[in-house]
Amino acid sequence: MDAVLADHVRAASAVARRHALAFQAPSGKDALPWSVIEAYDARVRGHVERDPRIEDERDRVLIAAVKLAETPVEEGEDTIAAARAHLVDAIAYLEQAVMRFGRVNRQGAKLGYGSYGQPVGSPD
Repeated sequence: MDAVLADHVRAASAVARRHALAFQAPSGKDALPWSVIEAYDARVRGHVERDPRIEDERDRVLIAAVKLAETPVEEGEDTIAAARAHLVDAIAYLEQAVMRFGRVNRQGAKLGYGSYGQPVGSPD
């Protein structure tokens, strides 16, 4: 059975995807990476045990967001669409990593997001 935290992971991923899909260059290019990861950091990151695999996926989201934000409009819609798809994929990989490797930490357990040490996602 999934921890309650799994719902927060899914919600944070949905928010991140909405930011990625709504981004229109050049406005907000400096804010894009942080807006994409903001919900994850607020709702999830402080409530799971630190795991380098999860942190690596979070970094990939930030890198993909910077790449999208810095893709010149002059390069055309196909290039922008590819950068956007790369970011959406990175968000999905972060969600999968948290669901697969994440364990509820003490803070998450105190907030009722699951039992301490409980896997975020179910093993099946």
